[in-house]
Amino acid sequence: MSDLFQGLGITLSSLIAQLISFGALLLLLWLVGYKPLMRMFDARSRKIKESMEQAEQVKAQAALAEEELKKQIAEGRKEGQEIVARAVRTGEELKQKAQLDAKKEGEAIIIGARAEIQRERDDTITEIRHEFADLVLTAAEKVIDRSLDKEAHRDIIDKVLEQSKPNQG
Repeated sequence: MSDLFQGLGITLSSLIAQLISFGALLLLLWLVGYKPLMRMFDARSRKIKESMEQAEQVKAQAALAEEELKKQIAEGRKEGQEIVARAVRTGEELKQKAQLDAKKEGEAIIIGARAEIQRERDDTITEIRHEFADLVLTAAEKVIDRSLDKEAHRDIIDKVLEQSKPNQG
């Protein structure tokens, strides 16, 4: 086997020297390069882990904010529907009140018109009585051919007409 190493140009003393050099280099790299690299990798790993945790927290907060927003939108929609329903109810109440007021006003106009008609009827009846009394007196004067006391006879005729008048409601 030593022939094999010698054919490659490797001697035992150079092999031991290279192994020592390699061990020293490995130890030097371990102290100078590996530990700082491992610290740097660990720090980077921690930062990535913290970033991931923060991202998860932000994601959770975003989900909560989205849920809150959905609740607020639902509440706003519900309030809007309540406002519309109240407006519809108020409109209906105003409509009914206006109809009731119009009905009352119409009834008042009808009552006033009936009272006016009754007054005019009474005035017309009174006027007709006076004219009838005048006609009766005129007719009586012509029949008797003399002048009668108009006021006395008019009172008598009015009394007769009042007595003969049918009961009016």
